[in-house]
Amino acid sequence: MPPEPCCTPGRESSAEVLALTRRPEPAPVAAAAADPAAARAVRDLVALAGGQFLMGTEDPDGFPADGEGPVRQEVVGAFRIAPTTVTNAQFASFVKATGHVTEAESFGFSFVFAGFLSGALAATSPAVAGTPWWRAVSGADWRHPEGPGSSFAARRHHPVVHVSWHDAQAYCAWSGTRLPTEPEWEFAARGGLEQKRYPWGDELRPGGRYMCNIWNGDFPVHNTRADGYAGTAPVKAFRPNGYGLHQTVGNVWEWSADRFSPTGPERAMRGGSHMCHDSYCNRYRVAARTRNTPDSSAGNIGFRVAADISPAAG
Repeated sequence: MPPEPCCTPGRESSAEVLALTRRPEPAPVAAAAADPAAARAVRDLVALAGGQFLMGTEDPDGFPADGEGPVRQEVVGAFRIAPTTVTNAQFASFVKATGHVTEAESFGFSFVFAGFLSGALAATSPAVAGTPWWRAVSGADWRHPEGPGSSFAARRHHPVVHVSWHDAQAYCAWSGTRLPTEPEWEFAARGGLEQKRYPWGDELRPGGRYMCNIWNGDFPVHNTRADGYAGTAPVKAFRPNGYGLHQTVGNVWEWSADRFSPTGPERAMRGGSHMCHDSYCNRYRVAARTRNTPDSSAGNIGFRVAADISPAAG
């Protein structure tokens, strides 16, 4: 059996959560179209030649049950990948063009960290069994990241959150892209560094410099915000890796194209999030992975797009 999913709750986390659920009809996938906004959303994809690399880890701080190891040779072909996760502004353009309704909106709720909620909203939103810092908040979605009364307006260049795997697929169909496979994601996230713990090397804070957006302090009661952020950060807030990709660890978990295991329905996510801390998650390492059901969403889940390189493009 695979391990219990870490770091992001799923829609079937508890009976109290299930009581909120309005089972929606599956959202239609928007067809790709000659949309100028779609073209702008993917114009900066980074072309990578691909090649052979060592994937995975046997890091003693890792989680073997997650399938992080063994270290193995993988080969990826040439592909393109976005330098950042999809932003709120980009997702808003997609929704405007297609009318897409996210699964969080259809279900009527999504998961929010309790520390971001008002006292009243935290008190009335069901806690997730085993991880009570997560609350199922009615009205939380990509437009309202902390539920009713909240807005993404001041976070247009932050990653879009509260998007399911199905929502990410719909965005990809509109923009003529796809989600990266796990080997592609890890190849790109490593930025050309072989078997390093992070995209920049083995030291979390080289020279005392903060390189990513994760939890600093005592999880889940106190975040010092030493890296500058309590929740999500702008997608280009930290230095890119050797391939020009920003925040491949920390900030938000990123959906991949692949299943977490061959026999299960859950999809793999990579990269960790702003809620990762070494006492609880420690999955902001580049080889780490976790999973969730494809209809699940939360305030720390986003995605990054990829695309094939046509033979004519070289």
